[in-house]
Amino acid sequence: MELTRSISKPTLLLNMRQVQKNIAKMAAKAEASDIHFRPHFKTHQSIAVGRRFKDYGVRKIAVSSLDMAKYFSDDGWDDITVAIPVNIRQTELINHLARRVRLNLVIESNASLDYLRQNMTSRLNVWIKIDAGYHRTGIHWQDTQSIIKIAKAIGSISMLRLDGILTHAGHTYHANSIEEIERIFYQTIDRLKYVQSQLKRENIPTAISVGDTPGCSIVDRFDNIQEIRPGNFVFYDLVQMDLGSCKEDDIAVAVACPVIAKHESRQQIIIYGGAVHLSKEFLKASDGINIYGRICNLADSGWSASYRKSYLSAVSQEHGIIQSEPELFKSVKEGDLLGVLPVHSCLTANLLGNYLTLDGEQFTMFHYRQST
Repeated sequence: MELTRSISKPTLLLNMRQVQKNIAKMAAKAEASDIHFRPHFKTHQSIAVGRRFKDYGVRKIAVSSLDMAKYFSDDGWDDITVAIPVNIRQTELINHLARRVRLNLVIESNASLDYLRQNMTSRLNVWIKIDAGYHRTGIHWQDTQSIIKIAKAIGSISMLRLDGILTHAGHTYHANSIEEIERIFYQTIDRLKYVQSQLKRENIPTAISVGDTPGCSIVDRFDNIQEIRPGNFVFYDLVQMDLGSCKEDDIAVAVACPVIAKHESRQQIIIYGGAVHLSKEFLKASDGINIYGRICNLADSGWSASYRKSYLSAVSQEHGIIQSEPELFKSVKEGDLLGVLPVHSCLTANLLGNYLTLDGEQFTMFHYRQST
């Protein structure tokens, strides 16, 4: 057991074969619908993982910051959407990147647009951010007057090109069934199609870009849109499993955590692995219990199915408390390793910052480094 023998602290394990299966499945769905597949790289934040996408014909990506855009542009990615409203305090970096790659920014206000008009030095492509029901950010889909106004303003600037309208249907994460996820996804498309039709009446052609892992995982066909931008699907996690977006076998990451104490009277196992490794995200079980992760056994070949009656019941900064079933409690001792399937793989990956593949490869991900 060479792989597990080398682990001495909380370590993010990566099943690259499962990653490739997840990529292949989503890429095939996009190809069958004849649309662009622009995966969001915010989940894995890794050049090594990103290169696997090229094996499936992916040439366009989305990221969550300009600094991340620079990180991936340095590895040769040259069509990058920064899928967050533009941060005008980074104009220097915007101009730097726009000279090197096809940089696509997200706009939702005339104030940001005016600033770009006065300060940009290279050609930019822009998407208008639409709020189709998530209510995080964007122009509300029914406010077509404002959408048309900003679209016309973009068209009046010679160095800007309007690509289309973009949204994130994040409210699928609050759905209670697969049917509700499908309903939200199709409702989102209908709302964007309505916006698109209003822009078309003004002779403003636009594409539609959507991105959320639950919707893109469950829906088989992507009709009437031009692009999908899911991100979490590359790893999946317990949230996605709970929603029905994936099965447990689809989850491609687990955190290896050393056992540091046992308390028989409480049937609790204490691991070195807490909030600074796993985050404080949790699932609420039907009985009201908070679940911060599911527990599985580790081997060099990967991890087993999780224990159904054992779970990570609490996390502090470095500690994790496993409420254990008798079989698990008896089978482990201090110094052993247990695997934790994360509730939210995006946050867990970002916190740990390094991967160890089941083949023994190690690599470090982007960590919101300052641009140089």
